[in-house]
Amino acid sequence: MYIHQKNIITAGVPVAEAKSAVIFIHGRGASATDIIALADHLQIEEAAFFAPQTTNNSWYPHSFMVPVKENQPALDSALQVIKDLVTVIENAGIPQDRIYFVGFSQGACLTLEYISRNAAKYGGAVAFTGGLIGKEIHMQNYTGNFKQTPVLITTGDPDPHVPVSRVELSKGLIEKMNASVTLKIYPGRPHTITKQEIDLARKIVFQLN
Repeated sequence: MYIHQKNIITAGVPVAEAKSAVIFIHGRGASATDIIALADHLQIEEAAFFAPQTTNNSWYPHSFMVPVKENQPALDSALQVIKDLVTVIENAGIPQDRIYFVGFSQGACLTLEYISRNAAKYGGAVAFTGGLIGKEIHMQNYTGNFKQTPVLITTGDPDPHVPVSRVELSKGLIEKMNASVTLKIYPGRPHTITKQEIDLARKIVFQLN
């Protein structure tokens, strides 16, 4: 078992000059460098981009569908990495409602888990193929009010790692916490991110044409 060391990749404009910030969270076996490259496709202006890198190429060791305790202490450490990064961004002068999250696969699961444990009015969140973490989902683990934060969740059907049933369950819980959730399921789509999903994220979460 393991915990994560602080290792943040940055891009975009300097945070002191930025009007918004986007936190990119990579998937298992990928890297911060891989996921932050999505910024080129999202084409968000006047934004600072951040991508934390895992210590062990995985935010937690097992499937996101096993009991939470089996993914500790890595999971709690991963959530703390994001929390600390959000604090750094806020201290640089960017308000919470101008902070965005984008994750893929394991990073999408971590994105949804973090924002749901710390629900507030964020700029928005994009979960490319992910769901809330744990063998079972317990509402008491999640607190706060999203105040209509736009959240986009996408997935393929079937997906080899993320059951559609868990994605749908996650959507329902996040909606109960007052988020504006859009779920898009792509029949037969492989475990990847498509241009259609990126375009949807630009429109729904970042309000770009």
